[in-house]
Amino acid sequence: MSTRTKPQPLSDTEIREIAAEIDAGRPPMVWFTAMAVGVPEGRSGKVMSLGDPSEGDFLQVKPTGSKDVLSFGPTEVTLTKPARQNPKPAPAVKPASATPRTATRKEPTVTMSSPATMPAAAPSTPPAPEATPQPAAEGEAKKPASRPARNAAATSAAARKPKAPEVTVTLSGTGEGEWTLDVVNGKKRTIRGLAVPSSAVSQAAKILHPEVSEVVDSILESVRASQRAKVEQLQAELESARRLLEDLA
Repeated sequence: MSTRTKPQPLSDTEIREIAAEIDAGRPPMVWFTAMAVGVPEGRSGKVMSLGDPSEGDFLQVKPTGSKDVLSFGPTEVTLTKPARQNPKPAPAVKPASATPRTATRKEPTVTMSSPATMPAAAPSTPPAPEATPQPAAEGEAKKPASRPARNAAATSAAARKPKAPEVTVTLSGTGEGEWTLDVVNGKKRTIRGLAVPSSAVSQAAKILHPEVSEVVDSILESVRASQRAKVEQLQAELESARRLLEDLA
């Protein structure tokens, strides 16, 4: 009787190799261990992305032949392809006995009768074919799983539903009053450096939260003061240039 050893979790080196393959656009192939829940041992899959290791099940794996991406832990998958199991040897055929068994021959019984009463010879009846064993009914061959097993499988499937990607929206501003917007959907940056007018930023801040509106208003007021000072300086330079032009006339 053999004892199955507990699978070793993926090492830090293997996890770094998986991350490098994903960054290169080549999702690596892994195989499920006996610790995997809801997936047969030895089945293959591809690691589509890596989450936060503190979550436990941080490997997002798409099993072969499935459209869903499920979460697994480092003990539920391995980079080592399992060895193909050798088929069981066919049972040895017992050799026939060297001494042939003498068959007992039964002599047919003949009933003599007169020609007037002798019955016509009955046609020989072929031997009835051997009865072919009928397959068991479908309900008997495949017994439904017990209710606790079905409930456990349903709970496992519900826990492994694909996680919705996180969306991060970043609003950046400069001292010159220029605002830009960045949007990251999951791990993909969908919008980068989108210019946003200051009026739209002010309106959005008032809708979001009073504290956000207060911070944004203070920034906008500082920008307004800076722009007023710049306008006054330009007006003074323009007036000085105009007087110089009049003196040269």
